[in-house]
Amino acid sequence: MRISHRRKKEEPKKAYAVNEGITALELMLLGKDGSNLGVMGTGKALQLAREQGLDLVEINPITTPPVAKLIDFGQFRYNQEKEARLQKAHQHVVEIKGVRISLRIGEHDLEIRRNQALKFLNDGNKAKIEMLLRGREMQQVGRAIEMIRNFVAEVNKIVPIRWEQDVEKQGNKVTAIIAKS
Repeated sequence: MRISHRRKKEEPKKAYAVNEGITALELMLLGKDGSNLGVMGTGKALQLAREQGLDLVEINPITTPPVAKLIDFGQFRYNQEKEARLQKAHQHVVEIKGVRISLRIGEHDLEIRRNQALKFLNDGNKAKIEMLLRGREMQQVGRAIEMIRNFVAEVNKIVPIRWEQDVEKQGNKVTAIIAKS
């Protein structure tokens, strides 16, 4: 199987305008508890934030007037990063795991491969059943396709599956991809 070394794309972090970084002249101001304090000038809102020992953070710069909130920015940023980490921890990336069989495989080895495919499917991954044909085996493509179909039928008896990719011949390989339904 080929190993992929692709780099994961990082999502750009949302930049907030804080305190003196706010360029709008007037703001719709929200209090620490989320209550509406009304529309006021940026200077007055900044002075109010300093009196309370908080930061003035522009939450929604698109609206007219922009919405700003009185919050502790360090705590706000920490809570957002914590929430992002939790979301990342709860997601599962589906992988395609490979199971390689051959025309000359023994019954016991086939059983081991079947258990391996079941383990992959039960973990929530897809299984790619692959058969390499070498030399004179290239003339036995029909037998190879039939063998993969029988293998998948045996797996289907234990765990209900769906075909992600039907049995195909690609060069000297015969492959199929299945997933748990």
